[in-house]
Amino acid sequence: MENIREAIEGLMNKRKLDQRFQSVMKTVYQDPEVVAFCQTHQAELTTEALERGAAKLYEFVNERRKIARHEPSFLPGYEPQLVLSNHLIDIEYVPTKEMTMRRQAAQRQALVKSISMPKMIRRADFSDYYQEPDRNIALSKTMDFVAAYDQAPDQFHRGLYLTGSFGVGKTYLMGAMANELAKHNYSTTIVHFPSLAVELKNTIGDSKEIQSKLDAVKQAPILVIDDIGADSISAWVRDDILGVILEYRMQEELPTFFTSNFSMEQLEKEHLTVNQRGEAEPLKAKRLMERIKFLSEEVTLIGKNHRQG
Repeated sequence: MENIREAIEGLMNKRKLDQRFQSVMKTVYQDPEVVAFCQTHQAELTTEALERGAAKLYEFVNERRKIARHEPSFLPGYEPQLVLSNHLIDIEYVPTKEMTMRRQAAQRQALVKSISMPKMIRRADFSDYYQEPDRNIALSKTMDFVAAYDQAPDQFHRGLYLTGSFGVGKTYLMGAMANELAKHNYSTTIVHFPSLAVELKNTIGDSKEIQSKLDAVKQAPILVIDDIGADSISAWVRDDILGVILEYRMQEELPTFFTSNFSMEQLEKEHLTVNQRGEAEPLKAKRLMERIKFLSEEVTLIGKNHRQG
């Protein structure tokens, strides 16, 4: 078509439209996006195609106006887009920017799997982490892990064993890491270990259920074991749950992180050595600690309790 504007004017005169409808269609044909579309495809558009496409052009302009005014539209979350199909004008509906952002956010959230963790880990972000000299080492090492893992996800990367008193930001930092990894499409599982232990003990008698939950944790691409050492554990939890998880992850060289109020030395001597019956089993504790040390580097966080403001 040589002159798209002349063709449109000729079409309107030819149809002898009533004044009101002619005014509406004039607005449609003068819409900048309609004009741009017609000019882009003027070599393919015929007068007949323009005439048959009038309803589609009107729908396009009308729906786009509704979206701009935040009014109910034909397909909420989607916006119209003009296309040429078999030399005829048509419309396809594509996700709006807002819908795309919501979907991406939902996809990222789905990559962060948590077991008995506070909601705040969903909002955790490196940019909101309190910058303090005694906490910056942990932040730097965590960010270094994200960068290194993103560069070579198939290689083994040691995690961190974050130790420090209550409220210094250990769990928050792990949540921020998980959310950052999700932006790169990597999945992380964060599990509150004392709660997991209780949950599995309550499932005793259902071996399939225990195995299913245990597999989900031990096979996680990236795992954070939160608050290890917070509660005393039975020999069964120590050997058949924690031991199995650590052994699998060491053999498979899977990134594993820990948070604890205890140092590695304290965890071994005060938590893992003595079982709930008061029996000392130092060799079993030492074996577990060897796996924890293989999987992670100990980093101490010092600071005020941010939970108390």
